[in-house]
Amino acid sequence: MQKTAAARRPELKRVDPIWSRLQDEAEQVRANEPALAGFVYATVLSHASLEDALCHRLSQRLQHTVGDAGLLNRTFLEVIEAAPEVGEEVRADLAAWATRDPACERVIEPLLYFKGFHALETYRLSHILWHMGRRDLALYLQSQSSRVFAVDIHPAAKIGKGIMIDHATGIVIGETAVVGDNCSLLHGVTLGGTGNESGDRHPKIGSGVMLGAGAKVLGNISVGDCVRVAAGSVVLKDVPPRRTVAGVPAREIGFAGCEEPAIAMDQFVAGIMDDDESE
Repeated sequence: MQKTAAARRPELKRVDPIWSRLQDEAEQVRANEPALAGFVYATVLSHASLEDALCHRLSQRLQHTVGDAGLLNRTFLEVIEAAPEVGEEVRADLAAWATRDPACERVIEPLLYFKGFHALETYRLSHILWHMGRRDLALYLQSQSSRVFAVDIHPAAKIGKGIMIDHATGIVIGETAVVGDNCSLLHGVTLGGTGNESGDRHPKIGSGVMLGAGAKVLGNISVGDCVRVAAGSVVLKDVPPRRTVAGVPAREIGFAGCEEPAIAMDQFVAGIMDDDESE
C-alpha cells in the first residue's frame, strides 16, 4: 500500500527555545559549580521538558510531612496534561523575568531560585485544580505557598500570563481578584477587600499594569490597562487607563510615564518628587 505524502513526511521535532536555553544554562551551572551539579541535573537536565522540570521543582519546594513530593509531582503532571495551556503561561512568565528584572541574567534563575516565580506557578496549578473540583488540594497548595514563599494567592483568582512578581514577600491576591496579562507586581502588594463582605469583592487589574512595592488596591474596583501605581499607595477607587496614581489614599498625578509601565519598571514618580522639592 502506497503511503500518503503526510505519512512519508518525517515527524517534525517541536522547537522549544526557552527549554533549549534552560538546558544550555544548566550545563554551564553544572560545569562552573560542582557543588550544584546534582541539584541541576535533578531539577533540569534529567527532564524531557520544561513542564516536567517545573513540576519536579515545585513538588520539592512544597513537600511537607503530609504532602509527599512524589505524589505532588505526579499530580502536577496530571494537571498540566489536562490543561496544556499552562505551559504557554509558564514560558511567558519566564520571559517576563528575563526582560524586566535587572537581577535576572539567565532564564534558569527563576526556575531554580526565585520564590516569586515558584509562588506564581504554584498558583497556576492550584487554579486548574480549583476548577477541576479538587478544591481541598488547591487550598492546601495555597497554604503551602504562603508558608514556604510568603505569598498568598487564592486559587480562584484570575491571573493572566507574562506576569512578574519581583521579590514577592508579602504578596496577597484575593479570591475574586483579576490580573491582566503582562503585569508586574513588587513585594508587599495587596489586591484585597475592604471588609468582611462576600461575593465579588476584589480588584480588577488591567493588562500592562505596574504595582509598586507595598501598594494596596482594595475593593471591587477597576484599574485600567497600563496604569502605574506608585510604591506604598492605597487605591480605593477606579483608575482610568495609562495614568499614574500615588498616595494614601491614591490620587491621579498624571500620565503613566510610558506606554508600558509594567515592562519599563520605572519607579520614579516625578509629580511627587517635584512637590517635595518645592516645599
